[in-house]
Amino acid sequence: MVSFKFCKTRQNFLILFLSFIFISCSEQETSNQTSEVKESFKWRMVTTWPKNYPGVGLGAENLAKLVDEMSDGRLQIKVYGNGELVPALEVFDTVSRGSVEMGHGAAYYWIGKVPAAQFFTAIPFGLNAQEMNAWLHYGGGQELWEELYEPFNLIPIAGGNTGVQMAGWFNKEINSLEDLKGIRMRIPGLAGKVFTRAGGEAVLMPGSEIFTNLQTGVIDAAEWIGPYNDLTFGFHQAAKYYYYPGWHEPGPTLETIINKEAYDSLPKDLQAILKTASRAINQDMLDEYTSRNNQALISLVNDHNVEVRKLPNDVLAEFKRITEEILVEMTQEDESSKKIYESLSNFQKNVSQYHEISEEAIYKLR
Repeated sequence: MVSFKFCKTRQNFLILFLSFIFISCSEQETSNQTSEVKESFKWRMVTTWPKNYPGVGLGAENLAKLVDEMSDGRLQIKVYGNGELVPALEVFDTVSRGSVEMGHGAAYYWIGKVPAAQFFTAIPFGLNAQEMNAWLHYGGGQELWEELYEPFNLIPIAGGNTGVQMAGWFNKEINSLEDLKGIRMRIPGLAGKVFTRAGGEAVLMPGSEIFTNLQTGVIDAAEWIGPYNDLTFGFHQAAKYYYYPGWHEPGPTLETIINKEAYDSLPKDLQAILKTASRAINQDMLDEYTSRNNQALISLVNDHNVEVRKLPNDVLAEFKRITEEILVEMTQEDESSKKIYESLSNFQKNVSQYHEISEEAIYKLR
């Protein structure tokens, strides 16, 4: 009888002891999980756009909001407009150094230091927005972009697209190639080189400086984006003629750039959230521009008497000839440009064949 009681008592003790260990381990695991969930990050994003500017500027703001919601507040990003923290054209270097974690802008602003960056915004007579997204995400473009930016400690992601742009605002009529001579035009990237070689003079400046320079005659012409944004900047008050088509930017991709060390410091789920949110904003921006551009154009024409003109065919033909000439030079001088352009041009040839009987065909029919 004593032996039985002793065994039973020892059995109860073992049960209690094991239960204590189990509860302790469970509490420790719960504590670790809670600690992990509470881990949070506060980042800063500098942009090339005016603060809260419609379309391109709000794209950065929308990205920050979406990341905050998707991460339940674990990754919070404060967005700074052009000049609030750094000037627009210093965004690339600022993020590269790690002074801030993120940036938002357009890759062709950096061609002075990375010539091949041009290909990841737009090239004249190149891919439209739909095709750019396809090349980046399914045609090898993203991998080439990451390879190009790796020496600068940056991870690039597509961060928006405005769709086909307008050719720009001019203070004089363009009826021939002769009319381009001596015109000072705000036009960045490869298109700026084309315009200069055609007889004009390309000038690079942030969008926030265009109106004043156009109004005071510092420049004679300027391209920005399209009706939706051009109306908000009031360019119709500084120039009379609004030209199309946007030969220079048929599908300009904006970029989100992330400092690699900052990115590597994030848990895997926040890394995934950051990339997924950026891709969502990339599409959302294109949707917005597709919806709003025509209504803005109607307002420019009907309410502000803007004259919409088509660039002469001989001017467009010369722009295309010069573009091809410069691209040959770029690919001969820069190995990265050669590698990227081969990928992009092969993709364009391939996708264009199908678009002739799909996209183009339906446009003509409707």
